[in-house]
Amino acid sequence: MAAQTNWAGELWRGFKAHFWLKMFCAWLLALGFFPCYFLLLKAPLWPVTWMPVTAPDRWIGFWPGALWLYVSLWVYVPLAPGLLTERRELADYYRAMVALSLSGLAVFLLWPTASPRPVIDWMQHPPFGPVIAADDVGNALPSLHAAFAVFTAIWLDRLLRRVGAPLWPRIANVCWGLGILYSTIATRQHVAVDIAAGSALGWLAAVLHARWLRSRRPAFGKPANSEQRETG
Repeated sequence: MAAQTNWAGELWRGFKAHFWLKMFCAWLLALGFFPCYFLLLKAPLWPVTWMPVTAPDRWIGFWPGALWLYVSLWVYVPLAPGLLTERRELADYYRAMVALSLSGLAVFLLWPTASPRPVIDWMQHPPFGPVIAADDVGNALPSLHAAFAVFTAIWLDRLLRRVGAPLWPRIANVCWGLGILYSTIATRQHVAVDIAAGSALGWLAAVLHARWLRSRRPAFGKPANSEQRETG
């Protein structure tokens, strides 16, 4: 039983480690990201390209209830850095988040895009509808909503494997990430090509970051018990 519950204790230890530093870093990242995001949204430098509506957009129906999944990204994304225990690892993670954000913003700057959206009175769908209504069309491809979700899903899976978590939390992690991707189309905030591009960006960022970390620390990504067996 101790072996089965130890993974939860490891996650709790990570959650408590450097708590206020993590809160400050998350606040600092948001403070730098959102002004740039909305500036590019409201004042694109070049003509805006409209993204096409494809078959998946027609297959997935509009569902206002998916707003809960859509906004859950802001709970989901802090989970991975929130469970890290080492300052060095936390700094490396936030460097990757900054690089991912800058990559997306660079695309928005050089190639402004927008997704067609139906006329929806979001004010009729509280509590999150008014928040969605404030976001104008634009900054569509790549969907950073999708990019952050995929990047987080990959990293959470690595952390869960590292602490020896059973299969069910890993499945729950994947389902949550996929649910966020689904919600971006179900709430008509993006079209499928935006999601595909954003997912690819998030996956690429996670893979390149892992390779970089592995080059610095060969033991990166290995379960804690395997490291103990090697050192023992």
